[in-house]
Amino acid sequence: MYKNIAKTLFVLLLVLKVSACGNRQNKAVEPTEDLTAKHDLQGIWLDEDGEDVAFRVKGDSVYFPDSTSVPTYFRIENHSFVLIGGKTTKYKIMKQTPNVFEFKNQSGEIVKLYKTNDASYMDAFVPKAVQNINQKKVVKRDSVVFFNDEKYHCYIQINSTTYKVVKPSVNDDGVEVDNVYYDNIVNLTVFNGNKRLFSADMRKEAFVNEVPEQFLKQAVYSDLYFDRIDAEGLHFFSVLAMPETSISYMVESIVEFNGKLIKRIKK
Repeated sequence: MYKNIAKTLFVLLLVLKVSACGNRQNKAVEPTEDLTAKHDLQGIWLDEDGEDVAFRVKGDSVYFPDSTSVPTYFRIENHSFVLIGGKTTKYKIMKQTPNVFEFKNQSGEIVKLYKTNDASYMDAFVPKAVQNINQKKVVKRDSVVFFNDEKYHCYIQINSTTYKVVKPSVNDDGVEVDNVYYDNIVNLTVFNGNKRLFSADMRKEAFVNEVPEQFLKQAVYSDLYFDRIDAEGLHFFSVLAMPETSISYMVESIVEFNGKLIKRIKK
């Protein structure tokens, strides 16, 4: 009996050993970061003409001279400049010295940068107010309209929020950066005489069935305005805009006379 127990224990130990070896082999090995290269990258870098600031490196972050971009965490590993923001992007390093940095951008072009010790370039990184879309303060509108001898009073108030909308973009050096904007909440209230017909705080998420999800994620609820009144109800248009572009969706929002809200894309 003891021989059988010993044999069983031996087999069990053998299985555990093989399993442990397999786990070690399957475990992903994280690339080693080149700390010397990261140290050499610290400072302000200019384009090859020495006129425009490309970025500033401080610690583990890359700062871009843009009023809306946010600092991006980075690593130097496997001869690559790795930016870790909304998504991870790798740029192959072609050449690096304490004062020269060359890498291949997303278009396959070689970006050549030179470090500067001129402190005046720090002005490019002075914090700036984040740009709002369409308005920079609370907007209030009200309209009085008549239909079939009935009076309707419409109140619109657009309120800025601290809700961030992140929109990736590629700068002049072919480097992807995350730009940050602030979304709006829009209040719409409609009265029929003294009776409140409709009232709601409207957010961009309310248009998920009318606007593509990927666009909506990067868009700002920019505006709402009254258009007309007819037998169908009171017509308003919501403007969902992509920051720093001319692209937007116009969603028609109709408050029916029974107080129901329906939405559809403007044709």
